[in-house]
Amino acid sequence: MDVSLFDYHLPLQYIAQEPLKKRDQSRLMVLNKKTGAIEHKKFFEIINYLNPGDLLVLNDSKVIPVRLFGHKKNTGGKVEVLLTNFKANSFWQALLKPGRRTPPGTEILFSPQLSAMVVNRDTEEGTFLLELKADGNISEILQKIGKMPTPPYIKKKLQNPSFYQTVYARKNGSIAAPTAGIHFTDKLLAEIKRKGVELIFLTLHIGRGTFELVKVDKIEKHRMKKELYTVSKENALAINRAIFEKRRIVGVGTSVVRALESAFSADRVSEGTYWTDLFIYPGYRFKVIKTLITNFHLPRSTPLLLASAFAEKDYLFRAYEEAIKENYRFYSFGDAMFIY
Repeated sequence: MDVSLFDYHLPLQYIAQEPLKKRDQSRLMVLNKKTGAIEHKKFFEIINYLNPGDLLVLNDSKVIPVRLFGHKKNTGGKVEVLLTNFKANSFWQALLKPGRRTPPGTEILFSPQLSAMVVNRDTEEGTFLLELKADGNISEILQKIGKMPTPPYIKKKLQNPSFYQTVYARKNGSIAAPTAGIHFTDKLLAEIKRKGVELIFLTLHIGRGTFELVKVDKIEKHRMKKELYTVSKENALAINRAIFEKRRIVGVGTSVVRALESAFSADRVSEGTYWTDLFIYPGYRFKVIKTLITNFHLPRSTPLLLASAFAEKDYLFRAYEEAIKENYRFYSFGDAMFIY
């Protein structure tokens, strides 16, 4: 399948540059796959589309401030670092700017408490292996000197980093937010729970796999970068109970969908922590998810392909066209869809 089929033109003014102060006031486009209808609502009205007995699954991964600015110890040249994956001990996979002028053996200084040694370079992946050297707890140091890694299409400085987190973010590890969940407030989640909807959390740490665009002509040739996910024993039991009872499972975001579909085998979801490189595109048969909450995604992006597989590509793109006509806000800080 040609990746050009998943192109669309979006004028720059539709790209949301900052989050709404009231999360649940974002707009919600409701897609009914059976009828082909498209409705326009506010996100807080999503409660009207959730039913008692539904299982709402959310991703509790938390974005860590992994964008670092430093300089080379020997030359003083500036280096920008994006930590992408924790490997082991103090080793991280990272993207560097300028990468070509930062060879293995280069020492990078970020602060009196933190430096890094470039260990090697993976030319195929375009990444580097860094060994971080910290005078203290690395996580605490990152919280002090690191910057939130917002996407490159967001040009406006993020005033409050907490707005690039879900209200239920708990597990440090993502380099991008699971943005479909940003629209929920504590109050809305409480109201949904009171309605009789079961809420559970899994963890998928979002890395390069989610936000990298498909750069090959044929989407079947694209290979996802691996991302780490965890499903607890308790929540695996809850998911499998919902599957057995034929209750509707609602996935909040493409990260939740990929985790659940990756964990499914032999009619059930397995507990545990695993790496996944599952790439979902049109033609995929969903085994767990019955309903999807998601944002509006970039052209040629893997989340767009997943949404196209779930909603049917022509229907989804008709909805995108209508969203542009109706002045919806797009991408990470933009509006949402409910597809059922």
